[in-house]
Amino acid sequence: MKTSMKVELGDIQRARELLKDLVKCTETSHSLSASQLIGSEIFFKFENTQRTGSFKIRGAFNKIKNLTDEEKKRGVVASSAGNHAQGVALSASLAGVKSTIVMPETAPLNKVAATRAYGAEIILHGEIYDDAYAFARNLEKEKGLVFVHPFEDPRVIAGQGSIGLEILDQLPEIDTLIVPVGGGGLISGISLAVKALRPQCRIIGVQSDQTPGMAQMFAKQSPQAVTKKRISTIADGIAVKNPSPLMYENFISKYVDEIVTVSDDEIAEGIVYLMERIKTVTEGSGAAAWAAVMNKKIKLGAKTCVFLSGGNIDLNIISKVIERGQIKRGRLVQLSVITEDLPGSLNRLTQAIAAEKANVLEVHHDRVTRGLSLRETRIDFVLETTSPDHVEKIKQALAGAGGRFLI
Repeated sequence: MKTSMKVELGDIQRARELLKDLVKCTETSHSLSASQLIGSEIFFKFENTQRTGSFKIRGAFNKIKNLTDEEKKRGVVASSAGNHAQGVALSASLAGVKSTIVMPETAPLNKVAATRAYGAEIILHGEIYDDAYAFARNLEKEKGLVFVHPFEDPRVIAGQGSIGLEILDQLPEIDTLIVPVGGGGLISGISLAVKALRPQCRIIGVQSDQTPGMAQMFAKQSPQAVTKKRISTIADGIAVKNPSPLMYENFISKYVDEIVTVSDDEIAEGIVYLMERIKTVTEGSGAAAWAAVMNKKIKLGAKTCVFLSGGNIDLNIISKVIERGQIKRGRLVQLSVITEDLPGSLNRLTQAIAAEKANVLEVHHDRVTRGLSLRETRIDFVLETTSPDHVEKIKQALAGAGGRFLI
């Protein structure tokens, strides 16, 4: 097993030159609404608008384009649940190289279809990413294919590092940069580039709290083994079960200043804000950095860049994500109220809600729930609200109308 890996600023600069005609130099722009919300100057790096919908094409193309002619003839193989798959597939097609991508059987159908459309042969194998990874490594040995690792590869890291050079061109006075962390290839490349040219800039990583291994390693704690076979999180792009000691020792421990974690609810809230106020669509991992900023997890400087890493959200879950995000923001609430089962009781409660200018979306009447007395009823309301303070006022109004709440 590798214990060292070397990437230098020159490698990143060469990768940027190689990529200049292939990838978009994505926009980095100031957000007045986000800056007012946070109290610091906030800039977003919109890599969610990159080709294939994420930053992954940068590292994949740099790797594949640098293969020898003999390696290109053999073809490449990769394992991925989504964004890396699309990056490798398109990069291989553009370089005239045959690609095979192993994806777990549970991979979102939109990502499977997009990867196939970019020209890859798709093999669906296993329930989780680990199964797909093991199968891909077997194909590497059996067929002599070149494995394109999503992060433990110097060429891949250098390709992702090209983003750091772009950000410094666009924001030369940046003092804080927030980046999502999965396997660590993205933050390794970006932090190496930024620290080499602007060492005073703080680099902060953000992980899902369901896979916090790198954050624990960074805090000098022993990473807790993730025992669940499948991790259910909307940030599937950064859901890496076990942190890479190789990435930590060679890059993250040297160039990253802090790593924090965020919950699915916080990420959902971030996705909703970005859609509503910034007019951009991100997937769960793509919104993780903003979720950390939005929930005050990080001490910011005067100029902060928030990296939006991907926009390939699964349309099958977007309505659930929006609902979770609205609840976290106090824009949607479900209240269960117990009141007397008498004529006029429901009317009093709805009048109290109307007086507080809330919109009733759903009402469910329940007289048989365990714990109710014979003269009581439970009424479940789903309400459209404006803020957490608004929700509290509604609760007070309902209590004043004779309602009590389930604890």
